[in-house]
Amino acid sequence: MKLKLARTTLKAKPKMIDLDKIEDELEKQSIFYFDKDNSHKEMIELIEHFEQREYSVYMREVKYGLDDNEYIYEVHIVQ
Repeated sequence: MKLKLARTTLKAKPKMIDLDKIEDELEKQSIFYFDKDNSHKEMIELIEHFEQREYSVYMREVKYGLDDNEYIYEVHIVQ
């Protein structure tokens, strides 16, 4: 499964990342920010994937503006 990382600017296109790359990055970081273009279903699949591997996963929506569509997903993955 490929997910879109959060945009670094409002006009930038989100970069793609797959689950294997996320697992590799877990050695360096435990917090990931994903773009709002990812569906909620995809985010739930991400959580279930890591929970099956016995990680603790916490996800929340972070609003960065007043509009309801101005948010990103913040995901903490801890072993």
